[in-house]
Amino acid sequence: MFMALFDFLFSLFFFGFFAVMFGGPFIVGILSMFFKVIREYERGILLAFGKYAGIRGPGLNFIIPVYHRLVKIDLRILTVDVPTQEVMTQDNVPVKINAVIYFYVKDPKKAYFNVENYTYAVSKYGQTSLRNVAGEASLDQLLSERQSIADKLREIVDKATDPWGIDVTAIELQDIELPENLKRTMAKQAEAEREKRATIIKAEGEVVASTNLAKAAQNLYGTKGALHLRSLHSLNDMSSDQSNIIHFFVPLEILRALEEID
Repeated sequence: MFMALFDFLFSLFFFGFFAVMFGGPFIVGILSMFFKVIREYERGILLAFGKYAGIRGPGLNFIIPVYHRLVKIDLRILTVDVPTQEVMTQDNVPVKINAVIYFYVKDPKKAYFNVENYTYAVSKYGQTSLRNVAGEASLDQLLSERQSIADKLREIVDKATDPWGIDVTAIELQDIELPENLKRTMAKQAEAEREKRATIIKAEGEVVASTNLAKAAQNLYGTKGALHLRSLHSLNDMSSDQSNIIHFFVPLEILRALEEID
């Protein structure tokens, strides 16, 4: 009696152990076919035999295998690099430009049914729009008004991708590459502009200095004894020099006085 009970318990434990070990994954696999988890930043497109059956939100969702198919759409902001495009500007200057597009899916239904691959489509449309917008601007505008050109490009791409359920948040122009000969020419132009400003500033300084000198000479001429005091002051300045040569300046007043005597 005791041995029979022991054999029964042993057989139950033995078969139960193998049932859990080998049947557990099978049961989990069956349950995973009926239940799907959608994350907070995702939405699920539910299809019933290929027909749209609604959108499923975050959490645990029940589906019927074979009858249902659940497609997950990521709602987070995605980043797409626009490859380097060689563009001819409005003033016939060849430049190379690349950009980055930031967008997210605002309508999962449109993003799934209206376009096959919305990421690829946004990238390709961004390339075409980048060439068109950059080709309508001159080189100076492209270099100095980069943000306004990027905003204009964003408006064009955002409007075109709206039927796809896409919202373009920003487009940034990363790099504008100029030909080497144009870089050298621009460097020479900038150097010439700096020399021009330096010459103008120097000339303006000379004009101011000459005006002040004229006023000083007029004041010295109109004041008696001023030229003599100025001469003594000059001699005092030269006395600090270690050289043996002393230059003595004769005021013009003395010469004029001698001329009147003659």
